Amino acid sequence: MPCFWANLARWLLCSNKPVKVQDHWEGVYRSKGPDAVSWYRPHLEMSLEMIRRVAKDNAAILDVGGGESTLVDDLVAAGYRNISVLDISTTALEVTKKRLGDAAEGVRWIAGDVTAALSVPQHSVDLWHDRAVFHFLTEAEGRAAYVRNMRRCVRPGGHVIIGTFGPEGPSRCSGLPVVRYDSTLMQRELGRGFSLVETSEEMHITPAGATRQFVYSCFRVPL
Repeated sequence: MPCFWANLARWLLCSNKPVKVQDHWEGVYRSKGPDAVSWYRPHLEMSLEMIRRVAKDNAAILDVGGGESTLVDDLVAAGYRNISVLDISTTALEVTKKRLGDAAEGVRWIAGDVTAALSVPQHSVDLWHDRAVFHFLTEAEGRAAYVRNMRRCVRPGGHVIIGTFGPEGPSRCSGLPVVRYDSTLMQRELGRGFSLVETSEEMHITPAGATRQFVYSCFRVPL
């Protein structure tokens, strides 16, 4: 199995084709249970706290890279009624739909690459949430595409919450290199006009018992 992941990672790094990025993540979710991936948490407490402070229950929320995360479960339970979940892996989305049962009917599910064209209407999102997607964008072109899509989707004056590995976090995850951020570096990536609302650090314990530093930052989108 280690050889499989090493070969898959080399194959991915040698190409910028989106289909190969998708194949990588489909392979991850097909080979591991939801609670076996390193970024798994039973509940995303930090994200939930930040969301509650800036979004009312009628806010349009887009969870980017939501995959098999339980954030959507907790948002539904908290009374949020306008939730969309985006992930590049259809396998991950199907797992979460099945887990939610009938409640899945009230969620919009989007299979897609956040750096490509998105089927999300312009300025239709009040809050953009991303835990552990942005730090995988190691090329400037990919990061620029992400920010363009985010700015197109989120209404002026809306909010963006992004959680990434912090400065003391790992340099690789799931066989791939990552970029580490603090709130200052993240603000620089988002560009002029984004104002920092709050930032917080989390020491995440993986299912294997390793400690990984995450930094969460909430920004207000320029008017």
